[in-house]
Amino acid sequence: MRRSKMRGRCLCGATRFEVDPPVQTCVNCHCESCRRQCSAPMTTYIGVLDTQWRWTSEAPKVYKSSPGVERTFCENCGTPLSFRSEKMSGVMHLYVAAMDEPEKFEPTLHVAYEEKLPWLKLADNLPTCIGPDYTRG
Repeated sequence: MRRSKMRGRCLCGATRFEVDPPVQTCVNCHCESCRRQCSAPMTTYIGVLDTQWRWTSEAPKVYKSSPGVERTFCENCGTPLSFRSEKMSGVMHLYVAAMDEPEKFEPTLHVAYEEKLPWLKLADNLPTCIGPDYTRG
């Protein structure tokens, strides 16, 4: 993964962010909450330490989707941008699709694999994790 500063934004460009590498992880998430937030069969996100990222324009709207979990989105265009969980404290999870160069990130793990939609066929041979907390080892 890249060493130079990485940037991302929402669809309309009103909400922008910057990330200093390295990222902690890049995973595909199959949990129902991520699928619903992004209206997608799965999502891909990077985990970044709190000291390594910042909003560089107006901050997004925050939605508390469940106890201990916050999700952000652009108030103007609705683009989902991130989620944060108290269980994985100190890390912001930014959606790869919001990055300026999403092709630079390659997932290494599927999380919440037990929630994967049955019709989604995967042939990437990546390891899987039960539940969304990839930090449990």
